[in-house]
Amino acid sequence: MAHITACEINKIRLERLKYNIEKQGASSVYIMQKDARNLEDFFAFDQILLDAPCSGSGTLNSKNPKIKEIFTEKLIKKSVETQKKLLTKAVTILKKGHEMVYSTCSILEEENEDIIKQFVKAGKIEIIPITTKDLPLLPVKIKGTICIPPNELYEGFFVAKLRKIY
Repeated sequence: MAHITACEINKIRLERLKYNIEKQGASSVYIMQKDARNLEDFFAFDQILLDAPCSGSGTLNSKNPKIKEIFTEKLIKKSVETQKKLLTKAVTILKKGHEMVYSTCSILEEENEDIIKQFVKAGKIEIIPITTKDLPLLPVKIKGTICIPPNELYEGFFVAKLRKIY
């Protein structure tokens, strides 16, 4: 049986998460209202799903008249800083040789491949290639990662599967 620990800093999203877990009938789920960047280092996980907060560039409606107010360089910079800190913490608490998934609803390189590349170059993680069939893909800088463009069926997003190697 799997034991799941979920961290969500936002109270509204936490309540939605609780609702969805109950609706799916999942058991052995522990939910903390906590910023995952501040998790104690004594935690050790076999697997991690890091669905990082991002600019949401894969979800934007280009026809929204307020897009320039919502989607800013400041938002991107803040997102990148948060993503780096979250990935640093995730790598710290992931057990050696174990895997994690890093995902965002952004299609921007600086929120995805550029961050992952830093950790790969540092020798902390390696890419586990993801294969897809019949999905439209945007070009990526790191082979084995995927970036899906937004279309009429779904929003855009990025996914990388990673293994801790140190």
